[in-house]
This record gives sequence, structure tokens and C-alpha cells, in this order.
Amino acid sequence: MIYITVIIVLAIALAAALVRLARLRGGLREMARTLVERREIRRGGLRVTPDYGMGVLIDEINEILAENGRLQRQRSSHLAQLETTLGSLQEAVIVIGSDNTVLLANKALQSLFPDAKNALRQRFERVIRSAAFLEYVEAVRNGTARPQHEIAFDTADGTRWVEATGATIEPPDEPGEPWSLFVLHDITRQKKLEAVRKDFVANVSHELRTPLSLVKGCAETLVDGHREMPDADRDRFLRTIHRHSERLATLIEDLLSLSRLESANPGLNIERVSISQLLHSIADDYRARPSASAHRITADIDPAIGEAGIDAQKITQVFENLLNNALKYTPAGSTITITAKRRPAPAHEGGGNEVEVCVRDNGPGIPGADLPHMFERFYRVDKGRSRETGGTGLGLSIVKHIVQLHGGRVRVESTQGRGAAFFFTLPERK
Repeated sequence: MIYITVIIVLAIALAAALVRLARLRGGLREMARTLVERREIRRGGLRVTPDYGMGVLIDEINEILAENGRLQRQRSSHLAQLETTLGSLQEAVIVIGSDNTVLLANKALQSLFPDAKNALRQRFERVIRSAAFLEYVEAVRNGTARPQHEIAFDTADGTRWVEATGATIEPPDEPGEPWSLFVLHDITRQKKLEAVRKDFVANVSHELRTPLSLVKGCAETLVDGHREMPDADRDRFLRTIHRHSERLATLIEDLLSLSRLESANPGLNIERVSISQLLHSIADDYRARPSASAHRITADIDPAIGEAGIDAQKITQVFENLLNNALKYTPAGSTITITAKRRPAPAHEGGGNEVEVCVRDNGPGIPGADLPHMFERFYRVDKGRSRETGGTGLGLSIVKHIVQLHGGRVRVESTQGRGAAFFFTLPERK
């Protein structure tokens, strides 16, 4: 009996121990789930009695969870403050964690890189796709980066240039791997202006070099051998010097005109002028010129066109450039027509009415590939012929600048072999 009693007691004790063990395992399982969910552990919510010392453990875990919550809120607050501070900057700002995730990206970054709209918590390689920028990030982390670094990004709209400045910063809430802060300044416009400036200097140098070389060569020849030189040769050299000095003077005057038009004060003298009278007077003046004697110049002016606020001298310069081009590049017997009509201005231009003026010829026309470049500086369809006729390649660029200063637009239409038509508009300002 005693053995049976002992066995029964042991069995009951074992069963109780198993029950308690099961309850302990269940409680620990619930505790683990609560920790994963970062929820506070409630003693009554666990199927565990305090007998196992779980009360102290629960209190410690709850304190850790509370501290973790405070740190998370503090971190979020710091990031929000940082984002508020940097969000108003025009420069793009991005903060990258040690695991290459984006911790902060301001609105300027989104305008610079469209893929950065949902950048937070993403790998920065997905936001800014550039091997050069990835190398710069690593250089900043290693402390070997230059203070400022220019990076070219290929986008759907072309190449975008960015000046990047990077530094490492300590996390604001707790010690850890440093973050990387980058400020990106868009310098695409400066790069384009620099390219334009370089092209302009190169073109000016080229345009000046040819006539200067001829003038210098002819002058040296005259200096060395003018006593023995036949009169016919001396006259030919002198005419060459005169012709190319005139070309140099014209080129310099056109350059000065462009410089004045592009300055902060282009010197417009706006006054009320009758467009109809101005066009008719210009047409009459050109008909009387010997250079136009072999051409027919007609004017078709809409009688509804009244007065407009313009700089008459500069608009006359526009017509002179267009008419001179038509006279130079059309054969004798060609017809040059000046037309002007009044029409509603496009809505995106502010509405109202505008005057559209056209100078049309029936000459050889312009190849289609050249049309988009006609108003660029120094651009010529036939470079050799243009220089023979004394053209500088700046006339149409001057036309464009003057018209734009008046708030108008320029364009050209042409079919090769069927003439060309140059259009410009002038707003009818009251």
C-alpha cells in the first residue's frame, strides 16, 4: 500500500508539474508575442502565476518597452524637426543610414529626382540611380571625399548636373553607426550657360580670326613690297583690307548690339507707334535702295492694325535684318512680301490681341534640318556663301532678342526650293 500511495503522490506531483510547465510555456509564448508586437505586458493577461518570479521579469520587460517607445518617439521627433528645418531649403537634402536606407528626403530632392517621391525607408540606390553617386557616398563614409563633388545624372530630360556636398553625422537618439548627410545643388543651368559661353567665345574667335588674318597678310605684303608691286595688285590688296575691315566692324557692332540686348538695361524706348505706317515706310525705303532694285518688295498690311507700344528704332532693326537676309539670299527678280495681321494672342501668352508680321521670299528656301537652329548665334545654312555676302551669323539672333524684349515670339517656316517665311509677333499693349 505504501508503494502504491507513493506512486500516486508522485503521479499527482508530476501531473501538477506538467500543468504548471504547460502554463509557463504558454505564458512565455504569449510574452514573446507581446514583445514582438511591442505591447505592454499585463500580468492578468498572462496565464502565469507570480510564483515563478515572472512578476519581476514582466516589470523589467515593460520598463524596457516603455523606454524603447520613448526613444522611438524622440527619434521621430528629431527626424521631424530635421525635416522641418531642411524642408524649406532650395537645395536637395538626403540623409542615409548605415544600412543604406533613406531616413530623410526633402521636397527639393523630389523635384530633382522624380523617383524620390516615396524615398523614405527605401534603399537609396533605388531613389538615386547613379554609380558615381554611390562611389561618392562610400568616399564620404571613408573620409576620403572632396568637400564638393560634381556628378552628372542621366535623366529622361537629358543630363542633369549636381554639385554634391556630403558629411557623416551621429544619430540623434543613440550611439550607433553614423548617418550620411548629402546636400545636392542643381547646377545644370550653370553648366549649360558655361557651355554656351565656351561656344560663343570659340565662335567669336573663329569669326574674327579669318578677316584679321587676311587684313594682316595683305598689310604685310604691302609693307614689304608696295614699291615694286604693280598698281593693280596694290589696289586689289587695299580693297581686300577694306572689305574685311568692314566685315570686322559689322561683326563687332553686332556683338555690341547683342551685349546691350542681353544686359540688365537693354535701353528700350517704348512709345506709341502706328505699326501700319512703320511697315509702309520701311518697305518704301527699301524699294528706293540700289541693293533692292532687282527685287520686288510688296506690303500687305491689315487695316485693323492700330498703334502699339514699341521701340520703333529696334523694330526697324528687326525688319532691316530680315529684309537684308531676303535680298542677300534670293536671286534677282525674286519677290519679297511683308505682311501683317491682327489676331488674338494665345491664352498662355496672357490673351488680348497681337500683331503677327511676316517677311516672305520665294528664294531657294532652307533645309528642314536647319530650321530649328536659324535663330542661334553664328548659325549659317551656307557658311561659305554667308561670309561672301558679309553676313556675321548674328542678325537673326538679334531679331529674336529684340522681339522677346517686346514680349513677342519668332519662328521660321520654309520648304527647300520654295522660299522662306520669317514670322514675329508684337503684343498690342494699350
